Amino acid sequence: MSASKTTTDHDTIRKWAEARDGHPARVKGAADGGLLRIDFGKPEQRLEEISWGDFFKIFDDSKLAFLYQDKTAEGKVSRFFKLIDRD
Repeated sequence: MSASKTTTDHDTIRKWAEARDGHPARVKGAADGGLLRIDFGKPEQRLEEISWGDFFKIFDDSKLAFLYQDKTAEGKVSRFFKLIDRD
C-alpha cells in the first residue's frame, strides 16, 4: 500500500493535478459553490471547468483539505485524491 499525504497548500494541489493532466472543475448544477472535482484528460459532461482561483475560493470557504497519493503501491503515478474536511 502506498502512503497518502494531506495538504491545504494551493501550489501543491495545483502542481499535483497539472502533472496528471488535471484541471479544476465542479459538478454542474450543484448548490453553494458546487461540489469540487479535478477532471483528468477529456472533460466529463457532468462537470464544468472552473478557474484555479474559483476552485481555491470554494476549497477554503468550505474548509477542505486535499488527501492525495503520489505513487501507487507498484510505483506508478497515482491519480488518487479525495477532498476531506479539515481537522
